[in-house]
Amino acid sequence: MSFTQNFTAVADSLGWSALVATIPIIYFFWALAIKKMKGYIAGLTTLILALIVATIAFQVPVATALASASQGAVYGLVPIGWIIITSVFLYNLTVKTGHFNIIRSSVLSITEDRRIQALLIAFSFGAFLEGAAGFGAPVAISAALLVGLGFKPLQAAGLCLIANTAPVAFGAIGVPITVMEGITGIPALEISKMVGRQLPILAVFIPFMLVFIMVGYKKTAEVLPAILISGISFAITQFLSSNFLGPELPDVLSSLVSLFALAIFMRFWKPKQIYRFENEKNDLASQKEHYSATEIITAWSPFIVLTVFISAWGIPTIKKALVGTYEGDNALLNSLNTIGHALTFKPEVPFLHNVVIDGATGLEIAAVYKLELLGAAGTAILFATIVSKFVLGISWSDWCKTFFETVNEIKYPLLTICCVVGYAYVANTAGMMATLGLILAKTGALFPFFSPILGWLGVVVTGSDTSSNVLFAKLQQVTAESVGMDPVLALAANTGGGVTGKMISPQTLAVAAAAVGLAGKESELLKFAFKYSIVLLFAICILTYLQSTVLTWMIP
Repeated sequence: MSFTQNFTAVADSLGWSALVATIPIIYFFWALAIKKMKGYIAGLTTLILALIVATIAFQVPVATALASASQGAVYGLVPIGWIIITSVFLYNLTVKTGHFNIIRSSVLSITEDRRIQALLIAFSFGAFLEGAAGFGAPVAISAALLVGLGFKPLQAAGLCLIANTAPVAFGAIGVPITVMEGITGIPALEISKMVGRQLPILAVFIPFMLVFIMVGYKKTAEVLPAILISGISFAITQFLSSNFLGPELPDVLSSLVSLFALAIFMRFWKPKQIYRFENEKNDLASQKEHYSATEIITAWSPFIVLTVFISAWGIPTIKKALVGTYEGDNALLNSLNTIGHALTFKPEVPFLHNVVIDGATGLEIAAVYKLELLGAAGTAILFATIVSKFVLGISWSDWCKTFFETVNEIKYPLLTICCVVGYAYVANTAGMMATLGLILAKTGALFPFFSPILGWLGVVVTGSDTSSNVLFAKLQQVTAESVGMDPVLALAANTGGGVTGKMISPQTLAVAAAAVGLAGKESELLKFAFKYSIVLLFAICILTYLQSTVLTWMIP
């Protein structure tokens, strides 16, 4: 029995259908922000509500709706949940072995100022992880590092959520942008150029925003030179690499340039007043011990090894071999391809595969449980933990014990993620997200202003800029052409708007909460980040409108 998506299912009206489609979204934020439910309860009840709306209002067969929820739940575990487990596990190994004390001391040797530490870890290092891995690893690892350095859990997670805005569009070796080429036919390089003429403007201000949130304007002004070095070096590199190299390397290059530029700058410049938290001693030097270069490298080695593995997992040819789709004559990659093929499972989803008919194209929608066990970024991190086991000198028994302690620690956030991703899949199957997109597409001449909101909605619901781009790229392209807007600008706006929604996406909130030990307190993180998400979205909306009207010279 097939199901054809109907975007005017409620009262034969697009407007009423769109209004009903927002019910699960509104409920989720109400449950977290107003009722302050634990994340997994809010997620589970949102999923149940979405199933009710899908089956009653959008007339999705019950079996199809449930199958869609199961597909989302599986995706919530692999790759997303797997990344969180292994990321937090890697951090816990450094704590368990006492090596995090050395990491802490090495950061203090660069600067004792908490404001600069936030720029180094949340902004620069987090952006590097986003460029190499994506899918929540940047927030999980950088937030855990900040907590280990002495930041309060809520503050650490919130800062990392906001810092993650700058690099998301080029995350995971540029996947959010390259995926749009196949959907729209527009070259990825052209989209990359346009995104590179929007987000660097935002990236300049993100470091300032981070410090301002921490300490207010007066103490932010004290470290303005460092903020400018961090933001401008990142923005310039992001612009140049996105416009002349393509979408694969902007995050990796920008983050490294920003990290090293700030670290070198701090060798020659110090703020007049060193900022410390209220409960700290006036002098952090007592916490800074002298370690040899070998001890420092050993302590940082888990993250160095992590960098090597996730970078390798992101190389296109290796990535194909890891999932069993490599077609070449390299003997090593062919061997890896055999293993990758054996560890990749894509069974069809019962009651869902080729059952749903796309309401826009009339084509059947394939549905499989995508389990790329070797190719998942979480597996790359797992290999890093295995290598780190030998470097850090921890026994196998303690290694295994730490792993199971980690899983137990984040079991509720994992449930939250499975539920909210399940909701996203149900919304897509029912056509609820497409309905919201179509209503925004009717804004006519004002569409350039509203275009980023589509991307924002997509990421808030799906938790992924890539998924949002897959969902709305074609709609953005067609609508832009119909209202006289450059489609390249519309695609960039979808990505740019999407990055501002990442910080309040339910699954991202769950990742951040899990990383810093705030499981069940996602509502506090939402309250922390929501207003900044709206401010940044508004900025992208204005910029996109101006680029479509008076700043057309910025369009490639």
